[in-house]
Order: sequence, then C-alpha cells, then structure tokens
Amino acid sequence: MLKTREDLQKIRSKYASSLKAQTTKILVCAGTGCVSSGAFEIYNRLTELMQERDIPSSVELADEPHDETVGMKKSGCHGFCEMGPLLRIDPQGWLYTKVQLSDCEEIIEKTIRNGEHIKRLAYQKGNAVCKKQDEIPFYKKQTRLVLDHCGHIDATSIKEYFANDGYTALEKALFDMTADEIINEITEANLRGRGGGGFPAGRKWAQVNRQKQAQKYVVCNGDEGDPGAFMDRSIMEGDPHRMLEGMMIAGLACGASEGYIYVRAEYPMAVSRLKMAIEQATEHGLLGNNILGTGFSFHIHINRGAGAFVCGEGSALTASIEGKRGMPRVKPPRTVEQGLFDKPTVLNNVETYANVPLIILNSAKWYKTIGPENSPGTKAFALTGNIENTGLIEVPMGTTLKEVIFDVGGGMRDGKEFKAVQIGGPSGGCLTKEHLDLPLDFDSLKKAGAMIGSGGLVVMDENTCMVEVARFFMNFTQNESCGKCVPCREGTKRMLAILERIVEGKGEAGDIDLLLELADTISATALCGLGKSAAYPVVSTIKHFREEYEVHIFDKHCPTGNCQKLKMITIDPALCKGCTKCTKSCPVNAISGKVKEPFTIDQTKCIKCGACITACPFNAIKE
Repeated sequence: MLKTREDLQKIRSKYASSLKAQTTKILVCAGTGCVSSGAFEIYNRLTELMQERDIPSSVELADEPHDETVGMKKSGCHGFCEMGPLLRIDPQGWLYTKVQLSDCEEIIEKTIRNGEHIKRLAYQKGNAVCKKQDEIPFYKKQTRLVLDHCGHIDATSIKEYFANDGYTALEKALFDMTADEIINEITEANLRGRGGGGFPAGRKWAQVNRQKQAQKYVVCNGDEGDPGAFMDRSIMEGDPHRMLEGMMIAGLACGASEGYIYVRAEYPMAVSRLKMAIEQATEHGLLGNNILGTGFSFHIHINRGAGAFVCGEGSALTASIEGKRGMPRVKPPRTVEQGLFDKPTVLNNVETYANVPLIILNSAKWYKTIGPENSPGTKAFALTGNIENTGLIEVPMGTTLKEVIFDVGGGMRDGKEFKAVQIGGPSGGCLTKEHLDLPLDFDSLKKAGAMIGSGGLVVMDENTCMVEVARFFMNFTQNESCGKCVPCREGTKRMLAILERIVEGKGEAGDIDLLLELADTISATALCGLGKSAAYPVVSTIKHFREEYEVHIFDKHCPTGNCQKLKMITIDPALCKGCTKCTKSCPVNAISGKVKEPFTIDQTKCIKCGACITACPFNAIKE
C-alpha cells in the first residue's frame, strides 16, 4: 500500500530496475484480434518451451531486481491486425507477423537462445524485408502517443505501468497543482473530446468544477458502438491504467469522488482488464480513500452496457448506469449540471482520458506542437475496408486522408481504385477523391459535411455500391433508434424503406428528393445528436454519387453489380451447347429450351442465385 509521494516514487524506481533486468522481452499481442487467431496458445507454448529448456524467464516484474531474465508479456494491440498474430522481440524491436504454434520452437532456439532474426516471420513487401517494427511503412507514418504503451508493455501489470512512469502525472496533479491549474492546463492544451463531438474538455471540466453540489461524478464513455470502430476497446485492453489515471486527474480537478466506466458487454476482455487494473490500483492505494495521504478520495466502478447504440449518447448513457432504459432526454439541463444521478458530471470518452496524463506530464505547450492549432494532438483511427493494411492507427490531427489511406494503409487492395471512405460511423459522412488532401481534424471535416466521430474509417473501392452503403448504415441506425422521438423513429424507417426499394429496382422518380426532404426534417427535429446525424450517410452519398442513385432508379441497374435484385443472368447463345445442366441446377425452373440448342432464362422467375453459372461447363452463362 502506497501512503506517500515518496512511496510512489520508490516503487516506480524499483520496477524500472526490474524491467532493465529483463534483457530480452517477448511481447505477444493479446488484443482481441490476435487472441482470436491463437495468440494465447502461442504465449503458453513459448512459456512451456522456456521452462523445458531451463531458460530463465518471468511473466511478471520481480519485486526486487535480480539476475537477467527473459520477460514474457501479454501486450495490448500492436495495431497491425491484418498481420496477426503478432510478436515483438525487444530490445531489438523485431516484429514477427502471422506467427503460428509451429513457429514457437524456432523462435526460442534461434531468436531467444542465439539472437538470430527469423526472416520468414518478418513483414515483407516485394523485395523489402522489415526486421524492426518502426521500419514497416504502416508504423513509420504514425505518431503513437495514446497508443504508445499498446504493444510495448504488459497490459495486465500495474508493475509494468509503474516502470514506464505510470501515475507520474497523477502524482504531479496531486502534489504540485491546484484544481484550477489542472483545468487551465487541459484548457490551454485545447484537448477536444475524442468521442466525436470535439467539445473542449477543459471547458467541460471547468463547468463541473464551478457547480456547488458536494457530490460530483466522472464518467467514461467506453460504449463505442460505431460499426468498424475499435479504438477505445484497444486502449481499455492494452493500457487500462493510463485511462484510469486520466479519470483520477479529472476527478481531482472537478471535485468528484466517484467514477464510472460504461463499457460494452461485447468487450469481455476490456471489462476483464479494467477490473484487474482497478483492483491493482486499489491494492496499491491509488484508488480509494485518502490517496497518498492527500485527503483526495476516488473510487471507480464498471457498468456494462447491453449493446444499444443510443447509449453512446451522454444522457442515455447516464440513464443506463442508473438502471433506467437508455434513452436521451431533452437538454438543458446539461450533463455538467445534472448528469449521473442528477449531479454535475464530467463525461468524456476513453481516448480523451488517455490523453490527460500526457498533457499533465509534458505540458500543454508540448501538446500543441502536435497537429493543427484548432485540433492539437493525435487521433486514433480504426482503418478497415478494401485497403491493403487494416488495423489500429494513430496519427497527428491534420494528417490528410491521402496520407492515412496510401501511406499508412498501403493503398487499395488488389490494385483497385479508391472510391470513398465512410468516416465517423453511421453518424458520419462520406468522403471521396476530391477530399484526399483534406486534413483530418474536427473543423475541416465539419466544413466538408462529415465528422470524425469516434474514429472509424471504412475505405471503399470502385466496386462498392454507394446506394447499398447508405442502405446498410440506415438499416443500422433504424434498428438502433431508441424510438423516443417521432422524427428518428418514423423518419429513419421511411428512409430505409425507400433505399430498400431503390436497391431492389423498384425506385421511383421522386425518391431522391424525398430522401433529402426526410433527411432535413430528421436533422432539424430529432431529440438527440444521434438522431440529428442519422441521415448523414444518405445525404453525403447523394451529394457525391447522385448518378448511382439515378442509374438504380431509372435504368434499374447497379453499376457495380452488387445489388442482388438488380443483377441479370443471361445465356450466351453462341457458347451454349444445350447440355441441360443449367436447367437441372435452377431451383425455380427459370431456364428452358431444347436439347442441343441454346437455352434461355425467364427473367421474371430468375432469383439470381447463380447456381446455373456454376453448373455450366462451357462458361456460357454470365452475370
């Protein structure tokens, strides 16, 4: 139990020395992506092999520095999910990709015992072999601050966090700063909420600090419901103590003694790592009453959400924590005045809190040297879709879309042409070729009719149907509508019905105008921010790809061939031998003809299943 500032400083120094005693470190990625590919089995096998070969190793830092050992660690997400399972060897900085159980013995014998690099496990592109992680283009273009520890320290160990200057920012805030000085530092840094809204965190903290009520709360939004987004999950899994430290500093600044983390139940590993981190911090006296003898008390609780997208909205989230149905309420009063249990509440997301220790430790002046003045710092993005390198990335705010897609992401998969990117999930908008030089920051994206959102980037190539993309996101939004207000409940249902009609080839002349009219009504009258932004994907795809809508409606044709109901399967009479194999495979008897003569397909019966295409031995049937 740490009781004084000196105790905290001593324990950091002790574990830093123990970390140095681990001359070799094996960091097996224990993020959700790599775990699903067998990372835990690889970790266990490597541990077994070292025990069998009597190689001195340790899975945890020693309480007292001792002889040199090999450190076995379950790290957070390395980010390069496309190449998992991943394994990093330090201090060399080697990154092994797509590691399998069968590789473990070779890793122990060659790398751990003899210090040899295994070329076939390294990342290779063309003739280039990247031995070190920072040589890989995916990483070279990044600036990893919030994600710095992810992939570099044991995500399950508070000792490792201590050894890497953990809780130094909390120490500084507790002993060297007043509440006003903390708030001024966050305000001066211009830290804007990473949950999507971009509201200045310092201003929010100041508003809560001014409230006179004795009881206040700090709430962390870890709900992260956007399709394709996993930034917050990776921070909670890979560096939970940094997020907790940020929440503690927020509590100190605002006069709050209780904190709540609202995290999706679909994130079991994040929940487990957070529980472990809270227990470890409590055992060491960094959570609880009279922290380090300062009189400051702070407790953190975890609430698991049931997966409702609407609970990502602040008032719905706090209602859910209170045990009520997660539904937004009318504002004012705002959360800073009447939030959780009707008390003043600071509500930020995971990434926002993870930035706080960096700012307190390094200063607002340092933070503002990264990114543009209006949106300083970095932003984590989940890069997914038809792109060469998918995964978790972190780049300075203001990095262009082109740099993210072509430098970090490696360009489009299979040499396809870039078409668009959906940014910010179902509440975001669509960006196209004309936006490739657009800086990714809050204000620039807002001017372009899009938003950063939580940071999901779904990249689409030339073969993507934008009408179907709009239908997909509208289907998601309509299903997730809480139903409290009529514009969102009924408006999204009506828009979805129109989009479904269009992709089925039943669109009508006035559908595009009707979609835009409905979008305007919903945006202007919906109760919460999620409802107001529900129509963004439809509006932006109409704006940039109106001709695709028109082709679907007037020509009854999908230019990309993705809309199943608009496909047409035909038989080339010049190639058809009349063998009858297609008729036997058709489940709806849509094919007819005479033996040894060309057959035909009745388009009114055809369900476009493609069974006849597979059955034809002469490649006479085409889609």
